Amino acid sequence: MTLKIIGFTLLIFIFTGGWAWTDYRSAVKNPVVLDKQVYIDIEKGDSLNRITDKLIDQNVAINPIWFKVFAYTSESAKKIKTGEYELTPGLNIPEILALFVQGKTKQYAITFPEGWSFKDILQEIQKNPYLEHTLNSTDIEALMLQIGTDAKHPEGMFFPDTYFFEKHMSDVSLLKRAYDKMQQVLQQAWHNKAENLPFKNPYEALILASIVEKETAVTEERPLIAGVFIRRLEKGMLLQTDPTVIYGMGEFYKGDITYEDLKNTTPYNTYVVKGLPPTPIAMPGQDAIYAALHPDNGDSLYFVSRGDGTHAFSSTLKDHNRAVDTFQRKKQ
Repeated sequence: MTLKIIGFTLLIFIFTGGWAWTDYRSAVKNPVVLDKQVYIDIEKGDSLNRITDKLIDQNVAINPIWFKVFAYTSESAKKIKTGEYELTPGLNIPEILALFVQGKTKQYAITFPEGWSFKDILQEIQKNPYLEHTLNSTDIEALMLQIGTDAKHPEGMFFPDTYFFEKHMSDVSLLKRAYDKMQQVLQQAWHNKAENLPFKNPYEALILASIVEKETAVTEERPLIAGVFIRRLEKGMLLQTDPTVIYGMGEFYKGDITYEDLKNTTPYNTYVVKGLPPTPIAMPGQDAIYAALHPDNGDSLYFVSRGDGTHAFSSTLKDHNRAVDTFQRKKQ
């Protein structure tokens, strides 16, 4: 009788063990993210139990026991990294834990277009819900120190680009990336610049690049426009560029520049003040920076908009006035 009980118990144990092993293999192998993408946010301090609960709350079809067993036996449990993860349909338990261990978090994007001002950048950052907002936009000097520079003026100091980041990345960290990239691009361009340019330092080149950026969106024209301004600087002529006037007007600019605006002295009014303005007026892109440091070596000193996004260039004031009559005053 005892042997029968032992045999029966052993049979149950074998059967149960076999069933458990089969169930475990099935639970691990089969997809647990079924119909749609799932987002799971693993925070600092989350235990494996908490992570398991979050997955179940998002309707991920895991067996919580087998999930934990695999996490421990695969040594994944202690290697899980924080962040927000995007789980796509078809993933199984090993694949999910591999994402968690590798830290392949969901990436968000923010874009700073060429020609934007620092004010534009701040507004774009402030409305982004995925960044951690820590900046005090009213204390610019403190803001720049947070980024890691003692520069007093932020305009033009951040490279226009699309930046990818993880959820909860700080706005300071994002701005530092854009600042560091601008320094890298500018220093490399300065190192490879053309000879005999009237710049004392890379910052002056950045100022001119920002003006070139605002004057034209046509890549092929940027060296031509840079050449005009370089020759004007060398000859001691006024730059007479509208974008600097507009920047100096600030909130008073309403879409048009009047004759009075051109006479009103501000540090940025290049119709009145000789030389470069004191700071950049926008974020120049790589093409504008390259143009400022590799200007066209022709002889034009003037340009006027044709009204289609391109410009007509002239070497003499007489030819320039004729171009103005043709393209601005519509005289033939």
